[in-house]
Amino acid sequence: MKPPVALIAGPTASGKSALAIALAERTGGVIVNADSAQIYRDLPILSAAPSPEDLGRAEHRLYGIRDGANPCSAAEWAQLAKSEIVGLHEEGRLPILVGGTGLYQRTLLNGIAPVPPIRPEIRAEVRAASVAENLAALMPLDPVAATSLNPGDTTRIARALEVVRSTGRTLAQWQKKLEGGIGKDIVLQPLVLLPPRAWLNERCDRRFDAMVDDGATEEVRALLVRGLDPQLPVMRAIGVPELSAFIHGGVTMGQAIEAGQQATRRYAKRQYTWFAHQHPSAWPRFEEPLEHDNFERALALLSGPE
Repeated sequence: MKPPVALIAGPTASGKSALAIALAERTGGVIVNADSAQIYRDLPILSAAPSPEDLGRAEHRLYGIRDGANPCSAAEWAQLAKSEIVGLHEEGRLPILVGGTGLYQRTLLNGIAPVPPIRPEIRAEVRAASVAENLAALMPLDPVAATSLNPGDTTRIARALEVVRSTGRTLAQWQKKLEGGIGKDIVLQPLVLLPPRAWLNERCDRRFDAMVDDGATEEVRALLVRGLDPQLPVMRAIGVPELSAFIHGGVTMGQAIEAGQQATRRYAKRQYTWFAHQHPSAWPRFEEPLEHDNFERALALLSGPE
């Protein structure tokens, strides 16, 4: 029989971590991070990393294992996660994937396109250009990507242009044959949390307030002292630009908090849309506010195969 893997997905502040801990306590399982921000050790407060109490209730893996100066790609995370899952299955324990990074989850389950390494001179040229310049250059080479991507999506436009220039094939052509996914080798027990928007927004606001109270500003101040590349994922994490503006004297703390709350709500909205439409429709969705009195109903949805 194929071994089981639980997956709890959903937007930030939807209650994924609390549900995962409840499942881990019930099954003896181990929580495996599937969130791109929580893999870095630099921002435990702003990334809502597990608290000491959480760590005492359930074993957690792949949290805070990477320095922010060393970005982690979806492919790298998938390799780390596969190693953890194999080890847990050998121990007879349930891996519980938890996170809000859909690309990580899709890469692990479905695999990744076998794109050869990008030639360094092409990468340097693309990264030095503006997003508008790259979009214009992409149009004749990969019109499908150029017209479908958000015109302001610097990262994805650059990636599409790098691939077609370096390999002579579009990213979509490479993605027709994905490699390395574990989806066919496991029994997946997924659940997507999609609570009411108003409930989610209120939780986003309260959580950002609490993060500031818990020392998020000092966390960002320590990060800024390092002088890291501002384009690194850790420097663009929700809350870092907003609290940096306060630290540099450009806004008041109240304005920084309001901006951080707004950025969190916008991020949650994007995640919500992604999870509502990108994961298979057969995956169970839990659309109620996740409170302790309905944990049993949510946990019941995690008990069966995909």
